[in-house]
Amino acid sequence: MSETFDDETVEFDEGEELVSDRIADLVEYLVVNIVDDADGVSLEVIDGASSSTIEVTVAEGDVAKVIGRHGRTIKAIRTLARALAARLDTSVEVEVMG
Repeated sequence: MSETFDDETVEFDEGEELVSDRIADLVEYLVVNIVDDADGVSLEVIDGASSSTIEVTVAEGDVAKVIGRHGRTIKAIRTLARALAARLDTSVEVEVMG
């Protein structure tokens, strides 16, 4: 299976990593390209029985960039993450920590 992001194709080998990790890779790719301090980005994946939560921690000065005006940026990130999760038959929530 492969996904294409900004002319870059990412290959996924079935069964090699958790589905939630694949979604976390997408979220990390998006967030790292939005913030000023890419080294300050970290993700924690919490797998539950029926869904996963991805907690994104960014530098204090980058929280506003990730959330965006009226929450539009984080809403778009969540929409993309949920779309990929739906393709992989799971559900996911994305939370931003400052």
